[in-house]
Amino acid sequence: MLNFSGKPRGGAGLAPALALIVTLGFAGPVEAQQFPAFRQALAEQVSENSKVSAFYRDTDYAPLWTGADSAARREALLSALSRAPEHGLPAGRYDLPGLIAAFEQVESERDRALLEAKVTKVFLQYARDITSGVLDPRTIDRSIVRALPRPDPEELLHKLHQSPATSVLRNLIPVAPEYGRLLRARKALEEVIAQGGWGARVPEARFAPGTSGAEVVALRNRLIAMGYLERSAAASYDSALQMAVMNFQINHGIDADGIAGGATIRALNVPPEERLKSVIVAMERERWLNIPRGERHIWVNLTDFTSKIIDNDQVTFETVSVVGAQADDRQTPEFSDMMRYLEINPDWTLPRSILARSYWGALASGGARHLQVVDARGRVVPREAINFARYTPANFPFNVRQPPGPSNALGEVKFMFPNPYAIYLHDTPERHLFRTTVRTHSSGCIRLNDPRDFAYELLSRQTDDPQGLYHRTLNTGQQTRVYLDEPVPVHLVYRTAFTNVRGELNFRNDMYGRDAKIFEALRRAGAVRDDLRI
Repeated sequence: MLNFSGKPRGGAGLAPALALIVTLGFAGPVEAQQFPAFRQALAEQVSENSKVSAFYRDTDYAPLWTGADSAARREALLSALSRAPEHGLPAGRYDLPGLIAAFEQVESERDRALLEAKVTKVFLQYARDITSGVLDPRTIDRSIVRALPRPDPEELLHKLHQSPATSVLRNLIPVAPEYGRLLRARKALEEVIAQGGWGARVPEARFAPGTSGAEVVALRNRLIAMGYLERSAAASYDSALQMAVMNFQINHGIDADGIAGGATIRALNVPPEERLKSVIVAMERERWLNIPRGERHIWVNLTDFTSKIIDNDQVTFETVSVVGAQADDRQTPEFSDMMRYLEINPDWTLPRSILARSYWGALASGGARHLQVVDARGRVVPREAINFARYTPANFPFNVRQPPGPSNALGEVKFMFPNPYAIYLHDTPERHLFRTTVRTHSSGCIRLNDPRDFAYELLSRQTDDPQGLYHRTLNTGQQTRVYLDEPVPVHLVYRTAFTNVRGELNFRNDMYGRDAKIFEALRRAGAVRDDLRI
């Protein structure tokens, strides 16, 4: 199987044309004052960007790239740009051939100033792309509401001025181990594609222990090609083949029963080009989340229907989850925030969207008696005192709530990271939903299969008896907030390609269709090879 837990491979080095540019002779930075044409032209070229202009003023317009002592900096940048396609970056944005030509065509100090400004612009564009993404996700899908960690141009240029360029450029690459593993996965899949893929498709059938024949051989060959099975000529569905099928199912989010039925065969027959698409998108998503994630943090992968507590890159707790339904107005958004408290014995105040969609008719006709109508001060308003015909869900002047209790829609506990989207993690009385495979059933919030154990783990950092604290609070029957001594970062992510703790590549379905939009946007931006036929 595809495993990417090893160290990244080194690059191929600069092409001869690039090496020539590195050694071109230019005036040194201390000589900049002797070239007023250079200073004036450079000031004009960078004047539209206040951050870049401020940097060059601070350094008295000394050249970063075109000085006699700038060879190492040029080499580092040109080397990085030559490797941009490996990261799925749009190499056309940086126009490396045009940059090489510009170096070769400098004939005056004004030309040199124009080149200096051009290289700085290219560097900043590259730094922005590799650090925090080629795209702005808010223009792709309104449910991706991430604040991107865009680098500050002035700070970047000062770092480049004061530190070795190789280290500055290296530090631009996302540091999360997952990014490196995805980078290697991309390379491996490209090699598979170049070699013709994983072989013949597996016939659509049901394979179980005891099955034999040519169709089993086709299944075995496909799993061998994908790295799930050692080479063998056996034509029967033996225990080794069953184990390989189970591992494949686990890595593709399929019930791991060891029987290759319809869902398993469909996943096996997905071509490597499609899998590469998922990896390319996952790398862009990693760049969007290139922030400190917290030594302890909560990681909710919507496509995997799991919620995890992670401590120092190790999963310390995991539970299956239910996420937002696939309808546009019920999908769970993607964002990061801070979990600050647990609410035990919560009530449920209905969002207006849910009130309008699911409860208004019943409420207005005297039904839904489990719900209370309350005013702004939290006092219960008798329904008989309300003329529902005067209102719509949009202008209804009261809130509608379900009080705490065993049938409350939020169960016995919710986990709060206050946000504008009214999204949180919580318990649920609808236990049967966790037995489904595609758990897209909520109105946007994340429901946990093991909320008590989740709470115990969170509280274990601030009490020697987390279970006792939880149950003493629960037994009061009173709505109670228990604040976390140390707020925990929460990351709601959407990854259809990711690696597990063993470095094995996993895939999930693009249930909301977001990855398809991102890939198409990356294609339009020039971040995908023209010969990648997906």
